[in-house]
Amino acid sequence: VSRNIILLGIVAVLIVPWVNRSANSQINAHENIILGRPTATSIVISVQTEKNTLVTTQYGTIPDHHTNQTPSTGPSENNIAEISIGGLLSNTRYYYQICYFQSGDADCQPGEQHSFHTQRSRGSTFRFGVQGDSHPESATSRRGGGMGGPLFHPDLYQRTLENVAHNQPDLYFMLGDDFSISNEMEDFFLGENIEANLQLIDDLYSNQRNFLTTIANSTALFAVNGNHEETRRAFLGTPLHDMAIHAGSARTRFFPLPAPNHFYSADPELVPGIGLLRDYYAFTWGDALFVAIDPYWHSPVQGWNSGGMGAGMGTGNWSTKITSEEKQAEYLNLISARKDRWEATMGDAQYEWLGKTLSESNAKYKFVFAHHVCTCGRGGIENAKYWEWGGHNMEGTWEFDERRPDWELPVHQLMVKHGVTVFFQGHDHLFARQDLDGVIYQSVPVPGDPQYTGKN
Repeated sequence: VSRNIILLGIVAVLIVPWVNRSANSQINAHENIILGRPTATSIVISVQTEKNTLVTTQYGTIPDHHTNQTPSTGPSENNIAEISIGGLLSNTRYYYQICYFQSGDADCQPGEQHSFHTQRSRGSTFRFGVQGDSHPESATSRRGGGMGGPLFHPDLYQRTLENVAHNQPDLYFMLGDDFSISNEMEDFFLGENIEANLQLIDDLYSNQRNFLTTIANSTALFAVNGNHEETRRAFLGTPLHDMAIHAGSARTRFFPLPAPNHFYSADPELVPGIGLLRDYYAFTWGDALFVAIDPYWHSPVQGWNSGGMGAGMGTGNWSTKITSEEKQAEYLNLISARKDRWEATMGDAQYEWLGKTLSESNAKYKFVFAHHVCTCGRGGIENAKYWEWGGHNMEGTWEFDERRPDWELPVHQLMVKHGVTVFFQGHDHLFARQDLDGVIYQSVPVPGDPQYTGKN
């Protein structure tokens, strides 16, 4: 890409069971730390800890010399403590350690030293990493892997993450299907197992933290929605309403994702039960503009079939479990794509934001991240010519002016006009580099797949 920006390969993640720990024992076990929302002068450190354990951060610019300390912070009901550090120097590496203590302790128990970097200045050299669909649920899925065999092996995922950590990227992007709930919600659509299913969503997000801390204790993490996350506007007001809301809430409760402020341009929408969605956002780092988009939450209908075609029903054949023909029709309507694919959309607000973000940036490099081009089928540039992404219908007829009369250009043409360097996508479970009109379409493979077959 450039001598000034070194792009890491695709990365993987490992699952380590979380165990409640005392302040004294936690430092001898697996610390659970996720960095997020870095700016030129601040960062957020998310620490998963025991209910009665308080945490503080000691930090400085010299290794093993931590001259500053944050006030103590207690965990939320999810055992997550968020520590915000401000007043930092830009373009600077900081070294820190989390200190754990309980009420009445004379001294805190320090954890291991980690580091982070504030916003790079123009012309700086840095690394960032990208991973495709990790699908950790496929190893033990209720549907037996569901994709023709497990796409995930924890040891392989962990090894990949360790390789990434060794390269010390500043930033790390996950392209979706890392918190896959599609076929895990047993009979949710029928109003059954609601409490257990909602707890399972939290468990899936918590479980990924145990892998991702391998890199995210020293690299800022950024998540993108995939189809298997099922955080979809199309589910609101339906029997799958609470599933979509709880999944959207879990993203922001377990991970410190960007919100709109002086540094991040981001989705301002507030959703009851979630708050800020934190689903699309953009920022500049060094010579690069980074942009993440989300077509799932903002479409009133399915853009493509719901992940796994079993959302909210779990194991087995849903058509045999839903006995009412009326309910079968309702469910099929929920999980199936519309015949008219123009009905699915990223939404006017997100499109206008994307155009404004790209046009106003003078960054040398522009990177756009999404789970998949136009949320349709498999392929990169093969699908880039269709619907609001490319302007044509499936027969090759140009319909953009009629179907999106208030939009300047289809998404691909918008990226071409404003000089997007690379569009990164997951979903296809393979590595492929394609070029269309000067924009690189980079598909990213599964990071922990032991089959090496490019399944699906």
